[in-house]
Amino acid sequence: MNIIISTQSMTPIYEQIVESVKHMILSGALAENDALPSVRALSRELKISALTVKKAYDVLEEEGLTATVHGKGTYVLSPNRSLMQEAQRRDLEQDLESIVEKAKRYGVSPEELRSMLDIITEESSC
Repeated sequence: MNIIISTQSMTPIYEQIVESVKHMILSGALAENDALPSVRALSRELKISALTVKKAYDVLEEEGLTATVHGKGTYVLSPNRSLMQEAQRRDLEQDLESIVEKAKRYGVSPEELRSMLDIITEESSC
């Protein structure tokens, strides 16, 4: 599994793992019934504590994205697309709120900000 963690990030490592796995599920890189690496294998691969990986796997299970079968492993469940999309929208809204706050600090008006967004979205749709 291609999970990259940053020890320099303010985001806890287990949350970085959770977000990486969520992204892989939404992008289709991980499909329903795919097995995740064992806790020990992933902890060795990432050179982190097995307890950190276990915590990430517990969060994924609590969110209904995976299921753990004792003695067999952890498997991806069919994602609830609407719940995942809502979570993505909340994440996007948080990023946008941060951008709006930054624009206020820099003295950028709402109209200028909208104009910037229009230009960026036009360029990316070409």
